[in-house]
Amino acid sequence: MLYGAQTPRRRDAQRNRAAIVEAASEMMLSRRTTVLIPEIARRAGVGQATLYRHFPDRQALTAAVVAHELARLEAYVAANADRPAAFRDLLAGLLRTQIAMRPLVLYVRRLDRATRDRYQQRMIATLTGPLRRAQQEGLVRADLAPADLALLCTMVEGVVETADADAATRSIDLMLEGVCVTGPAAQPRP
Repeated sequence: MLYGAQTPRRRDAQRNRAAIVEAASEMMLSRRTTVLIPEIARRAGVGQATLYRHFPDRQALTAAVVAHELARLEAYVAANADRPAAFRDLLAGLLRTQIAMRPLVLYVRRLDRATRDRYQQRMIATLTGPLRRAQQEGLVRADLAPADLALLCTMVEGVVETADADAATRSIDLMLEGVCVTGPAAQPRP
């Protein structure tokens, strides 16, 4: 073994880590603004010491949950790569998740700027292909740039800050009407 090289995790340690991330992700689906570490450990079926062995602080756990959610987004994109019309549902799901996972959004704000930017760029990179395919099919306005997707997230965040979840959900519906083409122009091109 090379000095400094990480050894692979034991299977039980891998399972514990995955259970912690899954439990934290599930608990982020709440109206509360704080999710307590002991609750996450309890839901994951591990002790707090085990949780802290994997994630020494809340920032490390937050980063793992964001990476988990981005991996889920990437899997959805891959599964729907041949369906340009799925872009609307993809974007709606992303924006609604932003509302539903309010605690995660608040924790992400506490991460350093470089980490937040890296996650934002990964999200944009994941959505760029589906956006371009939907634009080629005439399903999304042609002038929507990949960077505008981050702007849409910022807009939803602004509504969540000043209004309730119902208003934020309504804002998503309005945004989608402005982004996606409907009616005869939305018919896939031959």
